[in-house]
Amino acid sequence: MGAVHDLPSSKSAIKALLPLSYCYFDYKAEVMHWFCKPNDFERTHHLHLVPFESDIWYERLAFRDCLRSDETTRVAYRDLKVRLASEFRDDREAYTDAKTESKG
Repeated sequence: MGAVHDLPSSKSAIKALLPLSYCYFDYKAEVMHWFCKPNDFERTHHLHLVPFESDIWYERLAFRDCLRSDETTRVAYRDLKVRLASEFRDDREAYTDAKTESKG
């Protein structure tokens, strides 16, 4: 996650990241600029440009801090990701959706 002032004024980042092999997708465009690389079929990197101090900024930091501070939660999340990666090996969107559904 990278901080930006706001989404409209940071649109130039979309073009600037192309030479670094980041692909931009209009996914959750109302809250972030969403990138992956090297392509949509083989995603080894994700980059989310998020407005600094927005709701999603604080949500993501809270999630990070929870994982850092609570080993039980960290292990449970790791195990969930491993299980879902195996279960949805060929369906990245279903993997992501299942992680969200598991939040309870």
